[in-house]
Formats: sequence, C-alpha cells, structure tokens
Amino acid sequence: MPRFFIDSNDDEFHLRDEEGQEFPDAMAARDAAMMMLPDMAREKIPDGDSRRFCVTVRDQSGTTLYTADLILKGEWKHVGSPSR
Repeated sequence: MPRFFIDSNDDEFHLRDEEGQEFPDAMAARDAAMMMLPDMAREKIPDGDSRRFCVTVRDQSGTTLYTADLILKGEWKHVGSPSR
C-alpha cells in the first residue's frame, strides 16, 4: 500500500508528518485528512474571532496532492459586544 503524509497547520503551529500512514489510495488519505479538521478546530477554540485550520496530503515523493482549509470566522452584529 502507498504511504501518504498528512501535515497540519492552525496558523500558530505547523506539524509536518514525517512518518506517514499507509492508505489504499490518495482518496482514502484525503478522507483521513478531512476528518482531522473538525478535531483540530475543537482542540483550538480561538481567543479571537477567526482562525484557519489546514491539512495537506503529500505522497512519498513529497508532492502535495491535496489541501483543505477550515476557516472559523465570527463577527458581532451589534455595537457594544460583550467582553470577557
């Protein structure tokens, strides 16, 4: 089975996958990467109102095959937003 590498980035921390995982094909690696995004967002609830979470799938030669972003953007809709 081919080996794929899934890197992650949350705008504060970049994790380069050095070990990789075996998947039947690139689509299976893409599925695994997509499943990581909600977990990344849950673990890093932003202090501000926006945050970008990104995953990248690379093959054994280091070629980027797929990228996906999950963007969290909040915005107060009235004047005098609450403070913490």
